Amino acid sequence: MLEFWTVYVDIPAVMMADELLHLCDVDSLSADMQKREQQEFTASRRIYSRARRRVFAQFVASKQAPASSGSGCVWLCCGHTHTDPASIHRHASSSHSAEIHQLTSDSLKLQKTHGDSLNHQTDSDSLNHQTLSDSVNHQNTDGDSASVCAAAGVCVAGSADVSSWMPDMSHVSEHELSSGEGVVLLFYCYCLLPDPQLISRWQQQLCTTLRLTGKVRVATEGINGTVGGTAAGAELYMQTMLRHPAFSSMQTEDFKRSAGGAQCFSGLKVGVHREIVPMGVDPELVSYRSAGIHLEPQEFHREVQALVESPELQADTILLDCRNFYESKIGQFSCCVAPDIRKFSYFPDYVDQNLDLFRDKRVLMYCTGGIRCERGSAYLRSKRVCKEVYQLKGGVHKYLEQFPDGFYRGKLFVFDERYAIAYNQDVISVCRYCSQPWDQYVRCSTGVCGQLLLSCVSCRVCGLTACCEECQESSREQCQCTRSRPRIPTHTHTAQNSQ
Repeated sequence: MLEFWTVYVDIPAVMMADELLHLCDVDSLSADMQKREQQEFTASRRIYSRARRRVFAQFVASKQAPASSGSGCVWLCCGHTHTDPASIHRHASSSHSAEIHQLTSDSLKLQKTHGDSLNHQTDSDSLNHQTLSDSVNHQNTDGDSASVCAAAGVCVAGSADVSSWMPDMSHVSEHELSSGEGVVLLFYCYCLLPDPQLISRWQQQLCTTLRLTGKVRVATEGINGTVGGTAAGAELYMQTMLRHPAFSSMQTEDFKRSAGGAQCFSGLKVGVHREIVPMGVDPELVSYRSAGIHLEPQEFHREVQALVESPELQADTILLDCRNFYESKIGQFSCCVAPDIRKFSYFPDYVDQNLDLFRDKRVLMYCTGGIRCERGSAYLRSKRVCKEVYQLKGGVHKYLEQFPDGFYRGKLFVFDERYAIAYNQDVISVCRYCSQPWDQYVRCSTGVCGQLLLSCVSCRVCGLTACCEECQESSREQCQCTRSRPRIPTHTHTAQNSQ
């Protein structure tokens, strides 16, 4: 295993040497100064090598999956299955060297930010690193590298301190964090996170300190979250996020705000996942970097306006809603194609089974906040059947901020206890039982199947509080609603769906 780590240290070492030469005139240095500079260079190279070994181990560990035989493990990367440690190490060294170098650089920047000086590690730290190196040296190619990867991960996370990433709370009172105007934030950021466990721990501490509730997903590919609290807490959260070096690409406009608060969520849930939006496709195979062309809300509005005013353009262009059926049921763009799918992880199969629908077409995609379009448009583009794929930057949320009476009619579904937010007065859906206009979701009263139900006040008063006749008669985990719905529909809807 060590032989693959020693290959890539040389190039960064040369880069570090070049940087040192630019910083000083070697010829003018005294012997003592030259010796000191050489020692600093050697220390810097040693620091980089240690950091890169840890990142390399974490990278390999992130590709690990259980073997189909049920025993042992394999490593999945770039569409290939590697059955032994030597194979995945060779692949990572040759194909992902630049990425690992970037992850290492980011990791060192993060450690510098929170005050961990690698130049002054304690004897205990050095001993831990030496122990890890010894364990690596004694691994043979037939051994299980998972323990080494785990050790590396613990080493990084165990030495990290997130306190320096926390905001200054001296000017904020407990009253400001627990009462007053409530806000819900929706955001995401695709970026390289070398240690998602560390970011997850920081997010947990940050949200708890600011009295925020909600859901935050963290992965090596970035962060995705929606949190609620007071205006003061939400503002501090945004400021803290924007100051963090890992999220330097984010701007204030990347946070979508709506009226709400901590009561919109049942609690706080922060976790590390493989994807920050669960599409069910390896991010290495379909990356957000291959996403469609982003259109600002004004540009998207003009495109939809052209479709509405010139129906003949619909033969060449598809306006695609990549949300779930219960979202598009209560609100959607005019002339859209709304797949009848129950979750986003079904979207890739939907695309695969409906390729002819997209063949030689321009596709305009949209979702709630933009994140599903990042991966969804990349997947659609990977099929190479469309003329071009565009996506609404910031999603419907940002569009409605600028065009509340535009071409999106009805409510915007949100994944919290509010279920929906309104920007216009249109009601495009109906009650499940009496077919009167209605768009306020409640959960099926059985509390077992978990389905969302559109049942108006009058029908609920009459006892019609379940999602279907089966649930109305007896509680079932899988009721008529789920059994009768095809997992992957081969048809589409351009009007509101029926439940």
